[in-house]
Amino acid sequence: MGKEFIHRDITAVMLEMYQYFPVITMTGPRQSGKTTLLRNVFKQLPYYSLENLDMRRFALNDPVGFLTQHPEGMILDEVQNAPDLLSYIQGMVDETPEKRFVLSGSSQFSVIRQITQSLAGRTGVLELLPLSYSEVKKEADEETLDSVILKGFFPALYAGKNIFNLLYPSYVKTYLERDVRDLLQIKDLMQFQTFLRLCAGRIGSLFNASELSGEVGVSANTIKSWLSVLEASYIITMLPPFYENIRKRLTKTPKLYFCDTGLACYLLGIETEQQLARDKMRGHLFENFIITEALKCRYNKGKESNLYFYRDSNGVEVDLLIKNGSDYTAVEIKSSQTYHPDFQAGIRTLGSVMKERITNKVILYAGDFENETADIKLLNYKKMQTVF
Repeated sequence: MGKEFIHRDITAVMLEMYQYFPVITMTGPRQSGKTTLLRNVFKQLPYYSLENLDMRRFALNDPVGFLTQHPEGMILDEVQNAPDLLSYIQGMVDETPEKRFVLSGSSQFSVIRQITQSLAGRTGVLELLPLSYSEVKKEADEETLDSVILKGFFPALYAGKNIFNLLYPSYVKTYLERDVRDLLQIKDLMQFQTFLRLCAGRIGSLFNASELSGEVGVSANTIKSWLSVLEASYIITMLPPFYENIRKRLTKTPKLYFCDTGLACYLLGIETEQQLARDKMRGHLFENFIITEALKCRYNKGKESNLYFYRDSNGVEVDLLIKNGSDYTAVEIKSSQTYHPDFQAGIRTLGSVMKERITNKVILYAGDFENETADIKLLNYKKMQTVF
């Protein structure tokens, strides 16, 4: 018997926003749990999905009649299907400040662009990614690291409503290919599928549109367009480089990661833990896992990403920098179960460059030996929440 509802860490900041904003807007990838969360937290509000054709027709043909059905307000799911409603919502909340609307959508740019134009200053905006490790820690701690990475974090997997080797093929066909084809009007689906798999093979690497264009057989501008849609649909995330004037030549190119490691494993053709354990991408997937957990932690607090990586022209690199005001936490990520002193090299070099601005130095790895009192803390990945 699966769980009906898994508590989400974002709930606290969402309820706080609800006190101060007449409109709450939640975006995120499809199947990340937006609908379940909103319906459980805001049970006092009636729920309507604008994926429903009859409901959408009613909303578009008579927006005032639709929006005034309930004096207390409503939850509107997949609001990107009826963006004209936003202007009417603006007028209603201006006239009736106690009225509440909770909106959700699965495409970042189509929702956010409309909202910033229509509901500026009236809405709190949140981003919900798939489950974080902390939200399913009890179950995840009992699994092997390879199982956690392979399974990924879509809620249906932890609610007992699906299994990973069925969910991901369906996800790509029913959501990813459909949504992206609608947005980009792609004629050759094979080329786009090739592009997706090549992106998965570049996890943790600097993004090079020209290189990808040659392999896929489309222009570099097309690659950039496809990438922007994947990012807006919360399929991938781009980690920007740290770039400040510190008398070092620093890279200005972002790194590519997927928002869910289970989806990345599927696109890489990895189907079992044994296969993952031997795969050359395992270290990159572990890095992806930690990076996206840091991102989820930020979003679940209602904060912007503020995550970076460091790389200079001498090849000195630190996997993750977390900005806190003017200071940074430097994190090196290693999938090894065995500690090696050279894990410290990048962090020590960066510490000598940025000095007192690096206030916390951490190595997250897969081993059991830990040293939480050292200048550079050594922690098992299960302690990552203490770092973020």
